[in-house]
Amino acid sequence: MSESISENASSNMNPDKGEAYEPLTGRWSRMIAPQFVKWLGIAGHAQWLDVGCGTGAIIQAVLETANPAEVIGIDSSSSFIAYARRQIDDPRVRYEVGDARSLPVPSNQYAAVVSGLVLNSIPAGDLSRSMLEMVRAARAGGVVGAYVWDYADGMELRSRFWQAAADVDSDSAQCDERTRYSICNPDALQRIFERARLNAIETTAFECEARFPSFDDYWLPFLAGYGVASHYLLSLSEDQRQSLREHLRGSLEIADDGSLTLGVRAWGVMGVK
Repeated sequence: MSESISENASSNMNPDKGEAYEPLTGRWSRMIAPQFVKWLGIAGHAQWLDVGCGTGAIIQAVLETANPAEVIGIDSSSSFIAYARRQIDDPRVRYEVGDARSLPVPSNQYAAVVSGLVLNSIPAGDLSRSMLEMVRAARAGGVVGAYVWDYADGMELRSRFWQAAADVDSDSAQCDERTRYSICNPDALQRIFERARLNAIETTAFECEARFPSFDDYWLPFLAGYGVASHYLLSLSEDQRQSLREHLRGSLEIADDGSLTLGVRAWGVMGVK
């Protein structure tokens, strides 16, 4: 799923969402996922369930750092599942196309039920049901955990785009991810996990730096046809896109060699069943 629910509006623009998703978001999620998995502190030889596994960032981190007995990846997008299968070939991993509101897994089974970049993309009316499904799948004493981008303050590679958009187009406010996802902060995540009746709830921040060898390496993924920002950008006329591109480029601190570095921050939350 990883952002696949809320961003389905743009999914038809590109036949392979995995290929479009990776340069825009997946490559940064792959830097956050190992921090998240380590923070959860799950013992080895455990069973993991990844709800909204997307292109496999958490699954790869679990395989590399947590020595699992089994990892089940579930996503509503068959395109994402196909991409993850191509990237990760491990007998401990199994994939299912499924819905977070009705997970195709047994109850009381998994030591860790996790989700990366998904909670904010589940419609508000379905979030409680999806959380209860995650809790149902966890075994007694198991951990339920998630992370989301800090769109409002810490996801600089998106916030700089939206600030530039706001400067040149007042209509961009209706799409702006900085205000679109009200649950992407520690207090809101805490409340969501409390309502799911989880115990010993903790939140934390995960940070990394997004390094781009050129401005185009930053800009071109926004044109790939996947995601809220890309959907907005491709709705503009060519002249409007060029105006936004030049304004954004001028607002960034680009090094003499043409490279740029932007901050990335995600909020993590976990609780015990």
